[in-house]
Amino acid sequence: MVISTRTKFTEQLDEVEGYIRRFGEKTVADVRAAGLAATGDKGAAGGVMGGRKAEDRLRSAIENTCLDIMLLQQPLIGEDLRFVSGAFRMVSDLSHIDSMTRDAVFLVEEIPEKAASKLEGEFRKLSEGAADMVDKAVRAFCAADVELAQQVMEADAAVNELYATAEEKLVSLIRDGKPSAQSLPELLMVAKYFERMGDLAKRIAAWAVFRVTGEHTVAEKASHLQAAQEQ
Repeated sequence: MVISTRTKFTEQLDEVEGYIRRFGEKTVADVRAAGLAATGDKGAAGGVMGGRKAEDRLRSAIENTCLDIMLLQQPLIGEDLRFVSGAFRMVSDLSHIDSMTRDAVFLVEEIPEKAASKLEGEFRKLSEGAADMVDKAVRAFCAADVELAQQVMEADAAVNELYATAEEKLVSLIRDGKPSAQSLPELLMVAKYFERMGDLAKRIAAWAVFRVTGEHTVAEKASHLQAAQEQ
């Protein structure tokens, strides 16, 4: 009976990790597709906008399985407890990122192509930077890899810098009174969505650190916490 219960528990943990990986892959694909949509790819835009049900299914599967584990597999201790509680919390960050891709695409579809072309290069770089952060953050959580989580947190500075560059460019265009200037504030909002996706990827990376150390912390402290725990 004890062996059977433990086998079921292990299967549930594997199931949660599998769902997280699938949700992560979907979200990364949507972030990249949102970047393509921002550069005029209508097919990519349609794919992102049609992904709400898949997001809801994956989030519910993760949350429900985590709740089943917490209710039926007591007492949870150590890394098992940190994995389940971290998964339950990080899935909301992942869901928020995926939702932001649809918000960004919705805005892009309301902006004239001529105006959107002003930030085509910036959008491409921002979306790729944010997607890479999300991908690494999810992999860091699943692998309990503090070093990879650290890389995610450090990458946030580059995404922030890309956003600052986009902001400066748009402010300059508005100041110059370009014909399409009325759409430029919306373009800045799209850029901001990608920057915020990076911030949320950072939070997911922090849950990877939590899984190892028990502390939901930022990059500067992550390696120190792991080292202290290993001493």
